[in-house]
Amino acid sequence: MTQTEQLPSTPEGGPLRQKRPARVHRAWFVAAVTFVTIIGAAAFASLPGLLINPLHDEFGWSRGAIGLAVSVNLALYGLTAPFAAALMDRFGIRRVVAVALMMIAAGALLSVWMTASWQLMLYWGVLVGLGSGSMALAFSATVTNRWFVKRRGLVTGVLTAAMASGQLVFLPTLSWMTEEYGWRPASVTVALSALAVVPFVWLLLRDHPADVGLAPYGGEFVPKPAPVTGAGRRAVTALVRASKTGPFWLLAGTFAICGASTNGIIRTHFVPSAHDHGIPPTAAASLLAVVGVFDIIGTIFSGWLTDRFDSRRLLAVYYALRGLSLMFLPLLLINSGGEVRPPMIFFIVFYGLDWVATVPPTLALCREHYGDDAAIVFGWVLGAHQVGAGLVAFIGGVVRDVTGSYDTVWLASGGLCALAALMSLVIRRGKQAPAVA
Repeated sequence: MTQTEQLPSTPEGGPLRQKRPARVHRAWFVAAVTFVTIIGAAAFASLPGLLINPLHDEFGWSRGAIGLAVSVNLALYGLTAPFAAALMDRFGIRRVVAVALMMIAAGALLSVWMTASWQLMLYWGVLVGLGSGSMALAFSATVTNRWFVKRRGLVTGVLTAAMASGQLVFLPTLSWMTEEYGWRPASVTVALSALAVVPFVWLLLRDHPADVGLAPYGGEFVPKPAPVTGAGRRAVTALVRASKTGPFWLLAGTFAICGASTNGIIRTHFVPSAHDHGIPPTAAASLLAVVGVFDIIGTIFSGWLTDRFDSRRLLAVYYALRGLSLMFLPLLLINSGGEVRPPMIFFIVFYGLDWVATVPPTLALCREHYGDDAAIVFGWVLGAHQVGAGLVAFIGGVVRDVTGSYDTVWLASGGLCALAALMSLVIRRGKQAPAVA
């Protein structure tokens, strides 16, 4: 990682001023700050799955109504992402992310005083959804695209793991807090966690390598571009252009299934489903935390593989294995006897390795096909991911209300993953060759 840091020539044509060779490029410090920020802000995504039973018991709201609020949250999380990427180009990363974190904190705090299900939809669905969507994966994608030329796949994997794992690692603590003290202290904790991250973003993050006179890691110096006006128009224009190509619809379709089979069903309904089979909520939440730990390993390894192998084939393998594991989950729950047994632990480890391993190859394919618009197009693909997640979060709650079981949803999600594996193989290669480590 040794690199000579060099400033561009002065406007008067004077000699370049060189700094001492840096042992570690500044890009790695920016990536580290981004990682810590994402981990610290991830608590907001941990709570919805833990709210289903407490809100049902306290207010008598149906699981479908609670699932609808979660669905709105997940859908807005995704649909805001492409506009967030464009807003970061206009106003800078720090401003957009700081405002987003404050929106999350506001939504979480206001929910403490709610008395009707529409308020849950407004606070957790709309406010937290918009705030979380304004950082989401657009944050990590923008940082990666600006600060890295080499090792993009690896860095994408690390930052993706931070978001997904941070969401899950908070679960045991929030679950314990919800059981011991109720869901309101847990909601306040989420708000404080989001606010605690704001100083890290504002004081330590930098928008562009040129802000500190550096080239991106592994590339040539690029002057900081002027702020891009018309953020919304640019996001829509990028969507219109991408929607005229086949790869966009295949990537959006596979990523919608990815969202349905992770955030939609596992993160939202695994804890209440395990509780249906006698597994205590805290134990079930701890299992999801283990998913988060192994997700770090799986996603970073996926980033490493993405730098070296065909992203389409990687996606096909990931979706096929995920679908197979979901097919076995109902049997594992039925035979659990209310305990966490070795087969369930094996499922959790296996699923953790595959949780968001799909992100690095999906983002790599966006770069291959859409170049400078890759971050915004990926934002729209992420929107499809969250719409898929939102639909299954809602449908899962309705199915549980109607049938008394989640089994149908687990099996249907497994079948969708098999379809996603086939769709991945149909995607054609892009004109831009992927970066090689």
